[in-house]
Amino acid sequence: MTLRRRDILKLTGAAALSGSLPRLARSAEPGVYDLERFGNARILHITDTHAQLLPGYFREPSVNLGLGAMAGQPPHLVGRAFLDHFGIKPESADAYAFTSLEFEKSAARFGRLGGFAHLKTLVDRFRNEAGAQNSMLLDGGDAWQGTGLANALRGADMVEACNLLGVEAMTGHWEFTYGEETLRGNLERFKGEFLAQNVFLTEEAAFNGAKAFDPASGRVFKPAMIKQVGDYRVAVIGQAFPYVPIAHPKRLTPDWTFGIREQELQTLVDGLRSNDKADVVLLLSHNGMDVDLKLASRVRGLDVILGGHTHDAIPRPIAVTNASGKTLVTNAGANGKFLGVLDLDLAKGRVQDARYRLFPVFSELLKPDAEMAALIDKVHSPRVAAWSDKITTATRLLYRRDNFTGTVDQLICAALRREFDAEISLSPGFRWGATFLPNQPLTMEDVLAETAITYPETYVSRLTGSDIKNTLEDVCDNLFNPDPYYQQGGDMVRVGGLSYTCTPSEKVGRRISDLKLDNGRAIEPSKRYKVAGWAAINAQQGLPVWEVVAKQLGAGKPFNPLAGNVALRGVTGNPGIAE
Repeated sequence: MTLRRRDILKLTGAAALSGSLPRLARSAEPGVYDLERFGNARILHITDTHAQLLPGYFREPSVNLGLGAMAGQPPHLVGRAFLDHFGIKPESADAYAFTSLEFEKSAARFGRLGGFAHLKTLVDRFRNEAGAQNSMLLDGGDAWQGTGLANALRGADMVEACNLLGVEAMTGHWEFTYGEETLRGNLERFKGEFLAQNVFLTEEAAFNGAKAFDPASGRVFKPAMIKQVGDYRVAVIGQAFPYVPIAHPKRLTPDWTFGIREQELQTLVDGLRSNDKADVVLLLSHNGMDVDLKLASRVRGLDVILGGHTHDAIPRPIAVTNASGKTLVTNAGANGKFLGVLDLDLAKGRVQDARYRLFPVFSELLKPDAEMAALIDKVHSPRVAAWSDKITTATRLLYRRDNFTGTVDQLICAALRREFDAEISLSPGFRWGATFLPNQPLTMEDVLAETAITYPETYVSRLTGSDIKNTLEDVCDNLFNPDPYYQQGGDMVRVGGLSYTCTPSEKVGRRISDLKLDNGRAIEPSKRYKVAGWAAINAQQGLPVWEVVAKQLGAGKPFNPLAGNVALRGVTGNPGIAE
């Protein structure tokens, strides 16, 4: 969501004080941030903020399918099914924050969420209530990427913001896509710990003496930390995104190998408990929630997994049974919308009890922190002046987050087809990106909020019908493989100029059928089609996608972004589809 300099300056003015808040202050229940004191250690958790320094809108999915044993289970619940499962009142502020139900109406009523100035106010409140010495703030990764500003500064703005917020430990995902030199430079300025137990040197890099936290094992980064919280020792293990070289160009991290590294994690947990006498062991994870649920059933000795990556906002933790007891699994949403609060009642060597709440960050209920607002103004205003002119106006709700399509990606696909006169276009199923309301002016800053990555180049290829089907099958298996360890997060690749049928419960190679061009003609397996796209794993030379999208949006021609139609089969009654 784009705010100009005058909007940022208001963050510290009287207009931002709670007494003058127009909507949410009148309609939300009182005491929304009241939290009964419990236990002797408080862990605060954010994740997947995607560089969203300012308050904005982010629509939760209306399609988030779970299959097999995961059907009807969190995180694969949406809409009314989500509200019923978690006991959330329809048409409430929480219903707006956690679901897509009546989103436009609720957005007008409850306003924007997130923003680091407002988030800091809430973080400080909860830390002060617990006592700074009895609390810590953890970031689950994807903090440095997601806006044009972060991309231009290679995450440096977010390092400053996270330092001021008080982040004590983080792990990573998109942070790796800036490359090793930039990553290490940012980490030198980061005041907390960067933890990643599952990143190792390749054999060649180890042989050549590449830099590593532990050269003997080849572990690239510090795997864990222990903080003394009152009388107790809190251990935090970092679990970076396991599939970085698969989901992103390998050239960005050529010397490193990733993975879930289950056995290495078990050894680490055992050592923290037996050698380091940790009273509680937390996993700060960027695996994705389904992966975390499986991991929790297989690794002994983890008390809580604080999860991220799949952007699932889950109000209550899920207790998973394993050989040593139970592990609580959480996931704290995305875009700075939420702050997780984990209160622990610790005894020597164990957790006696735990309480967890996931709080939406309603920007209109929170007085913004003046120091953070000043920092945002300092880093934001000089850079974005060139991106603030209106390109066009949103003619409908623009959002990204759904399993199969989103209106933002439909718009991108339509722009690619028009720019390159392509029959078909493809756009990656990213889950990050802002939401824009109908009639909202769109600027280059807004376009960048959907496209700003380090490999944005567009391309045109000639692909056979079989190539296209195989691409769709491959991405679909990543999304719906019955083994969570083969799921890499993200949603289905978006398509323009193409329709197809998807049967998610089928086996790989049999999920995609009935491929047709938008003129109704069937896709022929051996025929070649002109396909445009962006964010390719292999290096490309085309224009950055944001230039293409901005050009087409500003062309002054009628623009119909509707593109790509997906028919679903075999999912009737699945609560992962909103009614």
